[in-house]
Amino acid sequence: MGIRNVMFRLPTKVGLILLVLSLAACSTLKNVGEDEYLLTESELRVEGKKIIDPTVTGLISQKPNSKLLGVPLRLHIYNMANPNPDSTFQDWLDRKPNRRQRLTNLLSEKQLNRLGESFLVKGASNWFKDIGEAPTILDSLKTDQSLKRLKAYYGSKGYFNAIARQTTDTIYEKNRAKIGYDVNLGKPFYIDTLNYAIGSKDIDSLFQLAKPETYVHQGDQFDLAQFNQERARLTELFRNSGVWNFQESSINFDILMDTLAISDDQKLDVTLNIDNPKSTIGNRTHVGEYKVNHINNVHIYADFDLANPTSDSLKTIQYKDLNIHYKGDLKYTPKAISETVFFNKDSLYREIDRTRTYRKISSLNNFKYPNIEPIPDSTGTKLDMHIFLAPRPKYSLGFNVDVTHSNINTIGTTFNTSLNIRNVFGGMENLSVSARGTIGLLSDSPPDKKFSSEIGTDVKLSIPRFAFPFIDSERITPAYMLPSTNISAGMALQKNIGLDKQTFNTHYGYQWSPNDKRRNNLEILDIEYIKNLNPDAFYNVYQDTYSQLDDLAKGFESDYPQFYETTGNPSDPFQLRIPSGTTGFTQEVLQNELGGEYPEGSDEYNEVNRIENRRIRLTENNLILSAHYTYFKTNREGLTDRNFYSFRGRLESAGNSLSLLANIVEFKENQGGQDLLLNIPYSQYIKAEFDFIKHFRLASPGTVLAFRSFFGLALPYGNSNNIPFSRSYFAGGSNDNRGWQAYSLGPGSSGSLNDFNEANMKIAFNTEYRFPIFGDLKGALFADVGNIWNVLDDETNEKAVFEGIKSLEELAVGSGIGFRYDVSYFIIRLDFGFKTYDPAKPMGNRWFQDYNIKNMVTHIGINYPF
Repeated sequence: MGIRNVMFRLPTKVGLILLVLSLAACSTLKNVGEDEYLLTESELRVEGKKIIDPTVTGLISQKPNSKLLGVPLRLHIYNMANPNPDSTFQDWLDRKPNRRQRLTNLLSEKQLNRLGESFLVKGASNWFKDIGEAPTILDSLKTDQSLKRLKAYYGSKGYFNAIARQTTDTIYEKNRAKIGYDVNLGKPFYIDTLNYAIGSKDIDSLFQLAKPETYVHQGDQFDLAQFNQERARLTELFRNSGVWNFQESSINFDILMDTLAISDDQKLDVTLNIDNPKSTIGNRTHVGEYKVNHINNVHIYADFDLANPTSDSLKTIQYKDLNIHYKGDLKYTPKAISETVFFNKDSLYREIDRTRTYRKISSLNNFKYPNIEPIPDSTGTKLDMHIFLAPRPKYSLGFNVDVTHSNINTIGTTFNTSLNIRNVFGGMENLSVSARGTIGLLSDSPPDKKFSSEIGTDVKLSIPRFAFPFIDSERITPAYMLPSTNISAGMALQKNIGLDKQTFNTHYGYQWSPNDKRRNNLEILDIEYIKNLNPDAFYNVYQDTYSQLDDLAKGFESDYPQFYETTGNPSDPFQLRIPSGTTGFTQEVLQNELGGEYPEGSDEYNEVNRIENRRIRLTENNLILSAHYTYFKTNREGLTDRNFYSFRGRLESAGNSLSLLANIVEFKENQGGQDLLLNIPYSQYIKAEFDFIKHFRLASPGTVLAFRSFFGLALPYGNSNNIPFSRSYFAGGSNDNRGWQAYSLGPGSSGSLNDFNEANMKIAFNTEYRFPIFGDLKGALFADVGNIWNVLDDETNEKAVFEGIKSLEELAVGSGIGFRYDVSYFIIRLDFGFKTYDPAKPMGNRWFQDYNIKNMVTHIGINYPF
């Protein structure tokens, strides 16, 4: 028996341990010279305390090779490469006298040279080097550089007498080294006197007004970061107080100290200097003076041509205090143009107004990035603002192909084409007409239906202001908050899990963003009509529900043969016919006409009633008229920020306006007493969601701890006894609890009785530790906690109902490992989840009962889950 067969028979955990041990046993010194040392450990201690803060440890120039499960995996991969593939290939050619000549005759000399550059000879080694990691060889110069950086860093914190040195317990043995850094801080220095030298009278006046808000105070311990904060504060202050050309480099600090005088009370004398601007003309240096400026005139060039910037033959109109210049016919209304500019005649120049003007114009998608030029007059106290707008083409056609992933589709492809029409009515409004198509592989489907499809079309009008009749929107929301009114309508034909749907939707809402970190969205009208095109296929799609009903129907074949069909299976010869048999049997039970077998109130009767109510709910058409408000806030600084939080809150109310109308106009009612509109019972509920995400950057390079918490609750009332399926919650899936497939967890401890389990309340917590493996491949260890429950609706199963704190025992736990590969445009994600705590099992048998490879759940996703 070979070794390979033995390994396959070993338990998974043992095999993993042996793999780690075998890698650990491999030599890491293959590319380490005789007089070199492989850096295996680096430690920093300050005043005897170990430091792991990445801000400080990042100052150390050399880091040991990265490790996975304690093994330097990337170093081992690098060592698999041939260090000199060219010479190895040449040695192989010359190893036999006639080999080179024979290959030359066979391939030609050119082909032989290409063979030397091939993947088998050279490419494999280069690939191992690319995805691997070269050994970190101890370098005394980099060690000295690290010590200088540490000393400088702590010097910036006021410890000017700090001593950084290599520790005496540094170990050199067998071409390996463990190096330690030790920093003794000494006594810090404090600011004793704080003086000011300001060259400009205007600057001095502004400074005196804002002096109480300074970051630098007498008596503070010296901290260079506070000095930098003060420079940034003053620069922002001056630029927003009329000094349009102020430069941060004009601010500097003179620091007088005696670093040789060591005492418990070490003092600094600090002078804040704010110099006037300097300019060089020829060989002479001219010193000017910073002055406060007011806006004189504002000129807007509405159709500036970058290729032909001449201002000849321009027409000019005045609107309020703006001078609008244009060629031919003015394509935009003066009011719309005025809403893009935040400079006002005779007002103080403010840099924030310039930033807001850039942001507003860029958000309109009508112009290329604008050019704003302030031109001072001869006195240096007045500015003419020139704003050049280069229009984008009125029409643009787009076509996109996207890879998608959802709770229904394991993977799908979406085709989208759109026609964008800019400045439709002259007020910089944008109209978009789009058509889309989707085809996907269903993640959980009947055997005869593996693919889903959807076609749809949408029309959207975006107006760059709040559209309120007879009301000036500027009074409600300032233009710098980028207010917009969005009106859209669309329809879609969807074929996925079997019932198939036709959807019509209409939206009317407002959006505004006070800054780049906050967004608000208010939908005052959200209408959705969902029509199920194939309701008779319910039991074909929901096979678990069908099996439950079919089991209840066993034994009645002779009395009601019209309800059954033969199966050809001797052990189960009859089953309910779909849909006539399922409908007929259900009616017989609920009308108490089954010969008294399942009387009203019996467990069997209640189960049939539950199944029928679920069928009606999932096959009935839905009319949802709602309004909702969404608030989003984050402190993320760009896509590369790994230490941030984000919060999203959403409140939705549906059916209230129709309920009010029903009190005025008499609506038709169904047998259940529900008001009908277009022969459909409209939905009435209130729904709230809270979603919080926090990412923590950890000490090790490239590692992140990501956390997410979610709570959602939707309560039906009035005209509804439950929440529409499209507005309910589910648990499980690649972006939720990855120990379960989508819709297969919950509700509560009911054990997933249905094919697609949903409820109206959800709690979820997700934690993920992300770390680099090699190259663009990253790994993750995750733990997901959560479940769904029914609250204050028509659910009768006690196991599915939330009953307070006690029900938190039903929070399911899934954990596992994942891999992510960055392909630039998106991230391909592969997660392996395990049921760690299963609330569907009896108490005492919930932990680790299915924690094995056999019950592992695999998820393929696009991008990070949170």
